[in-house]
Amino acid sequence: MREEGEGYDDRRDEGRRGTRAAVHAASGGRLGAAHPRQEGPTDLRLVPPALAAWATSAVTLDAAPTWVTGTAVGCLVLAGVLMTLRVGRVSRAGRVPGVMTGDRPGWPAVTAAAVLVCVAAAAVSAGLHGSDLRRGPLPGLAERYATVIAEAEITSDPRLVRPRVRGPAPAPTAVLFEADVRRVETRDGATMVTRTPVLMVVDVERRRSSSSASSAGDRSSPWLALLPSTRVRVTARVVPPADGGGIAAVLRVRDPKVPEVVGEPSAAQRLAGRLRAGLREATDGLAPDARALLPGLVVGDTARITPELDEAFKETDLAHTLAVSGSNLTIILVLLVGPPGLAQRVERRGLAPRLGISLRTTALLGGALTLGFVIVCRPDPSVLRAAACGAVALLALATGRRRSLIPALATAVLLLVLYDPWLSRSYGFLLSVLATAALLTLAPRWSAALRARRVPPRLAEALAAAAAAQALCAPVVAVLSARVSLVAVPCNLLVEFAIAPATVLGFAALATAPWAMPVAKALAWCAGWPAGWIADVARTGAALPGAGVDWPGSWTGAALLALATVALLLAGRRLLRHPWWCGACGVLLLLAVVQPPPLTRVVTGWPPPGWRFAMCDVGQGDATVLAAGAGTGVVVDAGPDPVLVDRCLRTLGITRIPLVVLTHFHADHVAGLPGVLRGRQVGAIETTAYQEPVDQAEFVRREAAVRGVPVTRAAAGEERRTGRLSWRVVWPPADPAVLPEGPNDASVALLVRSAGLRLLLLGDLEPPAQRALLRSPAGPLLAGVDVLKVAHHGSAYQDPGLLSRTAPRLALISAGADNTYGHPAPGTVAALRAMGAVVLSTDRDGALAVTGEGAELGVAGD
Repeated sequence: MREEGEGYDDRRDEGRRGTRAAVHAASGGRLGAAHPRQEGPTDLRLVPPALAAWATSAVTLDAAPTWVTGTAVGCLVLAGVLMTLRVGRVSRAGRVPGVMTGDRPGWPAVTAAAVLVCVAAAAVSAGLHGSDLRRGPLPGLAERYATVIAEAEITSDPRLVRPRVRGPAPAPTAVLFEADVRRVETRDGATMVTRTPVLMVVDVERRRSSSSASSAGDRSSPWLALLPSTRVRVTARVVPPADGGGIAAVLRVRDPKVPEVVGEPSAAQRLAGRLRAGLREATDGLAPDARALLPGLVVGDTARITPELDEAFKETDLAHTLAVSGSNLTIILVLLVGPPGLAQRVERRGLAPRLGISLRTTALLGGALTLGFVIVCRPDPSVLRAAACGAVALLALATGRRRSLIPALATAVLLLVLYDPWLSRSYGFLLSVLATAALLTLAPRWSAALRARRVPPRLAEALAAAAAAQALCAPVVAVLSARVSLVAVPCNLLVEFAIAPATVLGFAALATAPWAMPVAKALAWCAGWPAGWIADVARTGAALPGAGVDWPGSWTGAALLALATVALLLAGRRLLRHPWWCGACGVLLLLAVVQPPPLTRVVTGWPPPGWRFAMCDVGQGDATVLAAGAGTGVVVDAGPDPVLVDRCLRTLGITRIPLVVLTHFHADHVAGLPGVLRGRQVGAIETTAYQEPVDQAEFVRREAAVRGVPVTRAAAGEERRTGRLSWRVVWPPADPAVLPEGPNDASVALLVRSAGLRLLLLGDLEPPAQRALLRSPAGPLLAGVDVLKVAHHGSAYQDPGLLSRTAPRLALISAGADNTYGHPAPGTVAALRAMGAVVLSTDRDGALAVTGEGAELGVAGD
């Protein structure tokens, strides 16, 4: 039986060799002329072991050593039993183990054994990595919140973190980086040698300067210049990590001065730092968005990305362009090798065949390029996944054996989770693998289906790739952002053609910057055009009123979104047979995303017709709008979040703003200014004369200067008018000798007339300033207003005399839901209601809009 089987296999191999020889002869006898479809079905045998290792790593990182040991031993024993049974079964069948035959008996047992072996290996690797966090002195020191002197080796690029505004002043800007602590000295003089991964947080000291000084304080921190592999010595407080994530502790460094460097970075990291610095210098002369985006697009350097631009990329699901991924490496390798499908055929393309470079030398060059890519771009999860997958494909190319990219991806996942089990819990790694899997499995089939329906091939491929990646990644993105983007697919399609030229030209600028800066600047200028286009698409998509919908940010919500996606795809298959229905659904989706104000008003009733004054729901902060004509409004304060205030203004249909009044410089009133200025015509910005806090005042001037908007200062007695809207500044006094007790008491207060409606906007005035306002020349004018914007988010500190004088019919309060300040205070609400006022607040009623006048005064909620 064995000899007969071997003879059959020999004859079959001879037939295959004859076929291959004929094809080679027809194509000139060169290597690789065989058509790639002769490879047969996709080999999925490595997928179960890779998934099993991934799941095991995620589970066993926190497991006890005894449980890990038992799991590993049990899996190895069971794998041995399965293989023993298979060998016996093959021997009884009269075949030699290891000889490939036509029917491949026992392969399920081999796959099961491979899964068990990978589970054992993953358990051991994860157990060892997890135990690393529990060994050494740092976990015990973190429990005591001890202060230590630590010597650490930096393992990631330092990055600035600007926390969200949660009160009058934003949290201090911090520099974060990962490091391995090598030596620890406690206060009692004990010195311990260790190697423990930590997160280091350096609170950057803000530069307290005059109002005319630059605000570069935190941007010029010397901590940002540190390179990976640098050793530093710091005095820090050790605290427990919030959620683990591969670190044993957090070291909070309170001294923001020049770091004490005790070990220089490696030569490779110095070269990488020089290249990255050269790219930043080459992009200095570009437009702001292109200058910020290009380093992030090329090497993942996001230091210049502003919070609003970063939010725009997240809203449109374009954040993957800022994180270096497999697409970056693929673009560079395709430039060298050509399309992967032609890599081993006589028609192969790319620079390598044009330069006469052989196939194996091309693979070696590709490997060197991949290594350099990892060093320059840093070993982030997406970079490692791209490099591992590329290395497997290059190895197949070098040995002359074509392999499906599915086994390459599975091999990459398996090797990476065994090398670094913490990747198994990384959302970035999960999204990277899902996106790649979508491009390799769903996209080709969807592209073929679209081409069968007469969609142009290039458009079909791009549309299928974007839709497939969105379908698989959207549930995970919903867990992270609690939001589903409705513009992700069109935005990804619009930037697809710009990513490749921006990446290639950016890498060219990166490579030439250290030796020929003028050439690098010219290349960066060329790359700035497609990079600017990508930023414009992100900003435009994020600015659409219906760019996304809120979604439960949990794994239950992810499961619901996955089910909804499947249902949508099944319905889509049927709709494709009916072009008219497809067109109707497309129009409905377009209307849902664009949300034209007239249509939105009919459907939702917001904003109400003829609204005079609107209070935006921006959380714990102030942002209000005075209607001044069609699409025109005067904005008073900008709230704490650019996204929220921008969204509010868009739903109100505001495109032109004659004046922005910033009552004072607390962050919950001015931090959202970029959202107010985004895409709108702004005539001027008016502020209080009291320039505190200094950093927020400088922030306002900087944002205004970038957009060419003049900044003026308000003073009591000033009167203005636009259309039927007029207002008078009643506070602060023009006398510079009158110094307020703080920023709140320096708030700009406005008495507004909108046709027959009288409104009083008090900013954040405290009782001392409220009493002074009553005694001022404007005091008599405050009697009997229609609408009162209650001071300081309805806090308990209100002057009863001012409330009695104003006697509002309607009192509106801007406060954030579940805020920690107790706003609005129950006593303030009760006092206003006792005077006969109707009291509404954004924390309970959402955005509010005032309509009518006199007896017809009304208010509507969003």
